[in-house]
Amino acid sequence: MKFGQFSAVPLVLGGLANAFTYERLNKNDTLLLILDMQEGLFGLARDYDHTVFRNALYAHAALGKAFDLPVVMTSSSQSGPNGPLPNEFLEWYPNAPLIQRQGEVDAWDNPEFREAVIAANKSQIIIGGITTDVCTAFLALSLREAGYTVFANHEASGTTSVDIRENANERMRAAGVQILSYFAILCELMRDWRNVPGAEQLFPVLDQYYPAYGMVARAHRAAVNNGTVLPGEDILP
Repeated sequence: MKFGQFSAVPLVLGGLANAFTYERLNKNDTLLLILDMQEGLFGLARDYDHTVFRNALYAHAALGKAFDLPVVMTSSSQSGPNGPLPNEFLEWYPNAPLIQRQGEVDAWDNPEFREAVIAANKSQIIIGGITTDVCTAFLALSLREAGYTVFANHEASGTTSVDIRENANERMRAAGVQILSYFAILCELMRDWRNVPGAEQLFPVLDQYYPAYGMVARAHRAAVNNGTVLPGEDILP
């Protein structure tokens, strides 16, 4: 009897494993959204250090350049206290749609924005914005309802507290939104360091926006060019 009970466990676990499909980001089927990353809203992001968060916003926006992704940008009441998007984003994507919403909190409620997303003809969408619990979450939920696979860059979404951020992320996860880090998004789009873009194109990007990994590359370069094996190192396992 005990043998029969335990022998069924692998079958059950096997069934669960087969029920999961790993949908990876595909750079050829991905749209990047820059959502309400406005200069006036920046101060609302208090769940991250401001220097770290600013870097995360620029890293998110630069994904479009690194992987040649189509980009749609939107702002909310930018002529008021929310302010404009950073000039750099506009310079990077001069031909990308920029929808200036005048009242809609959920960007999906704006017909022009909705049409721009549909026109991109992509099934996967990377999103990040201010604030996580409102701008990012509302749009992510609407996109999921519309049938898109949504990848939320949690480092590039900020709000007024860690507690609010985590509650918003839980709400999005429950709807099937994938919550990823910037590095996870970049690596999933790249998939293989030998691809193009790969190591040659992305090490400079990582050095600028993800310096921990940029320093790995710098240290390896220094070791190859100038390194000397010290006594004792040569006998290490």
